Amino acid sequence: MSKVPMTVIGADQLRKELVILKFDRRPKITEAIASARELGDLKENAEYHAAREDQGICEARIRDIEGKLSNAQIIDVTTLDNTGRIIFGTTVTILNLDTDAEVTYRIVGDDEAEIKQNLISVNSPIARGLIGKSEGDEVSITTPGGLTDYEIVAVKYI
Repeated sequence: MSKVPMTVIGADQLRKELVILKFDRRPKITEAIASARELGDLKENAEYHAAREDQGICEARIRDIEGKLSNAQIIDVTTLDNTGRIIFGTTVTILNLDTDAEVTYRIVGDDEAEIKQNLISVNSPIARGLIGKSEGDEVSITTPGGLTDYEIVAVKYI
């Protein structure tokens, strides 16, 4: 498999979730299964079936996180020299030239993207249009709302 870019923060969040799943949730599910088994007939035991379903979901998520972390290329932009050029992990402030609205985005991996927190995926139309550009450049980006012109106000490696 090819490497998937991920920020240091994103990798830390996945590691924390993995610890919770393995050392908190997994033992609780095992206890729930054991308790449900003591109730008798497993064919008609809703508690047992619910606990087994939870176990499957938990184990699938553990495998998913372990796979993502094993294929992650963790990029820490704070260790790089700020050249003013937009790369993965940078924080970018752009000005919409049509509406004069200014917005700041951080370009992150697919799993870390959360638009409500202004974290956009490196594969999003805006990020793809910005990657490689520099502070002060004007760009036209095709978004779901149509073609939009932006000016890159600031590029930070934070």
